[in-house]
Amino acid sequence: MAGRNFLFIPGPTNVPDRVQSAMIGAMEDHRSSQFPELAHAVLGGLKKVFKTAQGTPIVFPATGTGGWEATLTNLLSPGELVLAARHGQFSHNWIEMVKRLGFQAEVVDCAWGEGAPVERFLEILEKDQAHAIKAVLTTHNETSTGVVSDVAAVRRALDAAQHPALLLVDAVSSLASIDVRFDEWGIDGCVAASQKGLMLPAGLGIVCVSPKALAAQEKSTQPRYFYDFGNMMRSNATGYFPYTPALTLLRGLRESLSMIEEEGLDNVFQRHRRLATGVRAAIVDGWQLGLCAKAPKWYSDTVSAIVVPEGIDSGRIIDIAFRRYNLSLGTGLAKVAGKVFRIAHIGDLNELMLLGALGGAEMAMLDAGMTIEPGSGVAAAQNYWRGHEAAPQKTSARNEAGVAAQKSPRR
Repeated sequence: MAGRNFLFIPGPTNVPDRVQSAMIGAMEDHRSSQFPELAHAVLGGLKKVFKTAQGTPIVFPATGTGGWEATLTNLLSPGELVLAARHGQFSHNWIEMVKRLGFQAEVVDCAWGEGAPVERFLEILEKDQAHAIKAVLTTHNETSTGVVSDVAAVRRALDAAQHPALLLVDAVSSLASIDVRFDEWGIDGCVAASQKGLMLPAGLGIVCVSPKALAAQEKSTQPRYFYDFGNMMRSNATGYFPYTPALTLLRGLRESLSMIEEEGLDNVFQRHRRLATGVRAAIVDGWQLGLCAKAPKWYSDTVSAIVVPEGIDSGRIIDIAFRRYNLSLGTGLAKVAGKVFRIAHIGDLNELMLLGALGGAEMAMLDAGMTIEPGSGVAAAQNYWRGHEAAPQKTSARNEAGVAAQKSPRR
């Protein structure tokens, strides 16, 4: 098929040309005296994205799922109890991992489309006078439903209950796209991955841990080897890794962190909010459809899950979009399979790229038998974006050099 695939799934996301170029090159000696320059640049850059001065980033050659496992096996001991909410496929998966690894879980089941049940968490934590609960698991951005949870409120619940449990957060589809404040929110373990807001291929599982978490790690009796924080931190302190790292991805990560710093992290968040709001205008005002997220307070700025009418199979829309229009949309998972399709608005994106996705989705919906007005979603998004200015961008030395080159006389 001519042209390039329009990739609008919530991971992997589009990889910028700069990042792709940074990953191309000969392999290097990861034990050389020069290698620590790369390791220190990456680990220092991640601290800025996590908004932490106290936390310690750790990078594994893995995925977000590996980050989940690393966090659980380092911070808990066999049989210990965690508190978690199940309100989507990925919060469910994390709970299933807890059980398979031999830990216990007290699960609060919520409607798919809602966020973390803060008031219910508070009730349970207040009753746990023996402090049997050792950690509270919170999925910041539930990718399957397009729902963002209030992590700061979960921290306030822990504090109000005067409960010592660790706060563990899945930020896989939010880090570098939706504001994550590791220190301010009192997060103890935060899990991310390379293929979402960090704009890389899959292959890095990224964790950030607090001093409190590291104290728990010292007491943990859970067996582990590959995912051991201690081994990683001892090697990282000297600029190395305990085993062969994902070299090309680390080079790409250094470049993506530079891009984020050049744009300005808060500007990145504003861009995602603006793009997401335009997409939501297309869905609600243009197509007259609803979101899986049940209230605006839960709307995600990285992915929207669109509910299709009764009698329409969302899987058919996704298949038509891919086969006929070379557009990749996110599928509905588990409870919402066949009921929703997802448009991701995360990472290296702008308005025109999203207009292509909205236009393709409109054609696929029409082909699948849905009744919508052609062009209605595109028009609604255009009207929103035209009426709301983008955030001013930081001027980097690289951008200043480019502007100067454009202004210089050419021969």
